[in-house]
Amino acid sequence: MATQGQVITCKAAVAYEPNKPLVIEDVQVAPPQAGEVRIKILFTALCHTDAYTWSGKDPEGLFPCILGHEAAGIVESVGEGVTEVQPGDHVIPCYQAECRECKFCKSGKTNLCGKVRSATGVGVMMNDRKSRFSVDGKPIYHFMGTSTFSQYTVVHDVSVAKIDPKAPLEKVCLLGCGVPTGLGAVWNTAKVEPGSNVAIFGLGTVGLAVAEGAKTAGATRIIGIDIDSKKYETAKKFGVNEFVNPKDHQKPIQEVIVDLTDGGVDYSFECIGNVSVMRAALECCHKGWGTSVIVGVAASGQEISTRPFQLVTGRVWKGTAFGGFKSRTQVPWLVEKYMNKEIKVDEYITHSMTLGEINKAFDLLHDGTCLRCVLSTSD
Repeated sequence: MATQGQVITCKAAVAYEPNKPLVIEDVQVAPPQAGEVRIKILFTALCHTDAYTWSGKDPEGLFPCILGHEAAGIVESVGEGVTEVQPGDHVIPCYQAECRECKFCKSGKTNLCGKVRSATGVGVMMNDRKSRFSVDGKPIYHFMGTSTFSQYTVVHDVSVAKIDPKAPLEKVCLLGCGVPTGLGAVWNTAKVEPGSNVAIFGLGTVGLAVAEGAKTAGATRIIGIDIDSKKYETAKKFGVNEFVNPKDHQKPIQEVIVDLTDGGVDYSFECIGNVSVMRAALECCHKGWGTSVIVGVAASGQEISTRPFQLVTGRVWKGTAFGGFKSRTQVPWLVEKYMNKEIKVDEYITHSMTLGEINKAFDLLHDGTCLRCVLSTSD
C-alpha cells in the first residue's frame, strides 16, 4: 500500500484522563517495526474492560491512551521478520498473545503467553519500549497491546489472528474478547458435561456467552442470576432456562441456589467482577465436586474470601482469561464456527454507531439494554 513505511495520520478516540470524555483526535501512527503489524481497524466494539480502565480503577491504566480491544480490520503493512500475515489479510487483534515459543505457550497447560506482556502491560511496544501513537509529537500509550479505538493501530505479530476474508468484520470483531471468554469458560476451563446444572451470575455479553456454551455442552438446568429481571427474556434466547433475582429473596443468594438445586450446582460462573458475588458463586456449588469459575475482573486491590472448609469439602475455585482459548490458533476456528452457524455472534450486537459517537456508546453500555455496541471507524 502507498502508506507502507510512512507515518499515517488518522482519527482515534484518545482518553486523556480518567472519567473525562474521550476526545476524537488526529493521531500519528508510526510504521511497524520488526515483529509488528499495522492494521486498518474497520470495526471495534465496546467492552466493560475498556470502561474499567477509563474509570481509573485499573492499576495498569495509563493516560493518555487509546483504549479498545475487541475489533477487526485489514493488515496495512508489516514490519521486518513478520511472516504469518501480510498486507490485505483480514485479522482480529488479540489482547491475549500467542507466541508458541515461551514457557507458557509450550506448557500445554494455559493460553497465557509471556512474550510481550512486559511491554503491553505498560502501554508500549516490545521492540524499543516506545509507543507508535503520538499527537503533535507527544506519545500516547497503547492499551492491552491492541488500542482499537483508532482507524489504524500497531500490534505485535504474536497478537494477530488471521481469519477467513469472507467473514463479516462488523460481526466477528466480537470474537476478540467477550464471546470467546464466555464460551471458553464453559468448554475449556470448567469442561461442563452433558446433564450438568449451571448457575451464571451476571447476564451481560459474557454471561450470555456462558449460557450459550453451557447449552451447547448439554447442561440441563442453566440458571441465570441478575438484579435486573428484564434480562431474563433475552437470556432465554441464549439457553438460560431458569432465572433468579437476588433482590426477590431475603436469604443470601447462595442459599437460594443450594435449595433450588438439591445441594448446589455442578458449575457456577461469576461474570461481573464483584468479589462478594464470587464468594456466593463458589458457595452455591455442590459439595464434593462443584466448580466455580471466576470470569469477571474485580477492581484493583480487591480480595476474595470464603471459609477453607468450602474447598476442603471438595469445591474447586478457578479463573479464566479469554476463556482459555489460544488466540492465534483458535480465534480463526471460532470464526469458522460462526460462519457455519454453530455459535451466535450477531445476537449480541444491540447497537451500531460510529467512532465519533463513542462517548454516547459508552453511556449505552452502562444502560442495561445494551449488550454490544459496534462502532464503524470510517469517516
